[in-house]
Amino acid sequence: MFNNVYRLVRPRQIVRTTTTIHLENDSRVTVRPLFLSICRADERYYSGSRDAKILAEKLPMSLVHEAMGVVVADPTSTFEVGTPVVMVPTHSHKHDEEIGDNYLRDSRFASSTEDGFMREYVQIESDRLIQVPKTFKYEMASFVEVVSVALQAVRRLESTMTSHRQTIGVWGDGNVAYITAVVLKELFPEAQLYVFGKHEEKLGYFSFANTINIERIPLNFSIDHAIEAVGGQGSETAINQIIDVISPRGTIVLSGVTEDLVDINTRMILEKGLTLSGSSRSTKKDFEDAITIIAKNEEARLRLELMIQNINEVHNISDINATFDEDMNMPWGKSIMKWEI
Repeated sequence: MFNNVYRLVRPRQIVRTTTTIHLENDSRVTVRPLFLSICRADERYYSGSRDAKILAEKLPMSLVHEAMGVVVADPTSTFEVGTPVVMVPTHSHKHDEEIGDNYLRDSRFASSTEDGFMREYVQIESDRLIQVPKTFKYEMASFVEVVSVALQAVRRLESTMTSHRQTIGVWGDGNVAYITAVVLKELFPEAQLYVFGKHEEKLGYFSFANTINIERIPLNFSIDHAIEAVGGQGSETAINQIIDVISPRGTIVLSGVTEDLVDINTRMILEKGLTLSGSSRSTKKDFEDAITIIAKNEEARLRLELMIQNINEVHNISDINATFDEDMNMPWGKSIMKWEI
């Protein structure tokens, strides 16, 4: 059986290669992708904004690690043919319940250390698939991965935070910050949730939280704990701002990705006895918990569906390029490819 794979070979250049898959001689489940969601990591590869050495090591590579599809063959009999599923991009070769698959150094990750999901068919282990609930829009199901990443960050916060948890802050006003705030609202409904950003039009989406412009933080304002979801060049300012306003013994979870080293105020970290915790990617358990949270709470589901800002039917490489280019110019929200290739 032939399978078309769409790989980025150099910035802004995607080519199609044809491989052969053998359904009868493979223990993996075969999934036909239906909806694929683009994230900033994909954009950094596509636009060539990653370091040239990294690009040389990674490419050619199929992009996209946020996706859902439908089962077309399953020799394990775990899923019926036609079952809608989300695909877990973390590909671990062993498990450690304490550390987590996402932090094991020999785990691989779709669209980073192995091909992503821009393929006609994806052959994947059955334990990396989760059935999509009937209440989910497929377009939203495609980016459940981001919700699972947000949940991982919130769980990291929860594991080290003190009992003083009346106020929680999220730094950032982009997609990851929004989803993180949605998750926090569900898991800590009694806490005062504050979102700190610099774009008033983006902060307007956070109607369920208190919003503060980072240029106008009130004098003597403080929070108990915080998650940094800024990343990039702004992460240094965000982290140090959190250190300034967080209460003693507070926990700061760092979830924003930056390519460069940042300077942080270690003196104040010591004086306040702060805990800094890194959070990256997610596990299958995070996927399952994220789906449960969304399925049980219509309000959270509707908030996440608000992120669907751009849906493009994709029939060829030109359509893929057009969607990536549109996404790079979108200030907020998710671009979804309806995969018709």
